[in-house]
Amino acid sequence: MRGYFGIGADRINKAQNVGALMRTAHAFGASFVFTVGETYNRHELKQADTSGATGNLPYYRFGTPDEMLLPQGCALVGVEITDDAIELPSFHHPKNAAYIMGPERGSLNPELVERCDHVVKIPTRFSLNVSLAGGLVMYDRMLCLGLFAPRPYRPGAPTEPAPVPQFGAPLWVRKQRRRDRKAAEAAQRDGE
Repeated sequence: MRGYFGIGADRINKAQNVGALMRTAHAFGASFVFTVGETYNRHELKQADTSGATGNLPYYRFGTPDEMLLPQGCALVGVEITDDAIELPSFHHPKNAAYIMGPERGSLNPELVERCDHVVKIPTRFSLNVSLAGGLVMYDRMLCLGLFAPRPYRPGAPTEPAPVPQFGAPLWVRKQRRRDRKAAEAAQRDGE
């Protein structure tokens, strides 16, 4: 997959949830993890983050939404249950994105929602655990942007392999071909 992503949580207060979210992010190949206005006990984090994500990924702590910094060109995607949110199965993930999850028993900070380029929701009857919701978002991103064989129409495994990326000839070869075509066209015009 091209691009990168990071995932974080707003005002999260349970170390087990943020630890599970970070461990899952590490498993899905996140480029960074972050929190905004965290209130969890940092000493409890290692109990849930068994992969050591915070030692293997950049971990950014922001005190407020105003302090939050993202790489240039990185789209902020809020995960929140709102009427105008895009349902996750219909969402096309940006190549470079940071996903922000809401807190337990609460909603994303309105300041963060204002900063979001997109807001998505998981189509469930009620809200899910923060780390589970984050895992679903990352899994959906992988399905959307990864190169997998198409799903079969019947139960079971795909019958055809994953598509092989087609990149074409190297740039220098394409430029040479263009020069050769132009030279041949010029020679043909001169010969007429």
